[in-house]
Amino acid sequence: MEYIYAVMLLHSAGKEITEESVTEIMRSAGLEPDHGKIRSLVSTLVEVDIEEAIQTPVLAGAPVSAAAAPAAEEEEEETEEEEDLQGLGALFGPEPPG
Repeated sequence: MEYIYAVMLLHSAGKEITEESVTEIMRSAGLEPDHGKIRSLVSTLVEVDIEEAIQTPVLAGAPVSAAAAPAAEEEEEETEEEEDLQGLGALFGPEPPG
């Protein structure tokens, strides 16, 4: 991810994105650059319009998936609460009829 950040920083500064410039950003951040990853990233970006890529949503369905996650967590919490209550019943005995 830090390689992408380096590219974004160079892009926002209006600098040319080269292997050397990405390597320099990585080193200035105190990171040890992986030259293979940098070479691959820079060669991939040659054909990419970064400004357009920034403005284009990558995962249009992601918010729907994220919205479903809280519901699953709530179900899990309810199940855990029921199990906890069952455990308390075993500790204090069954409820008297009522």
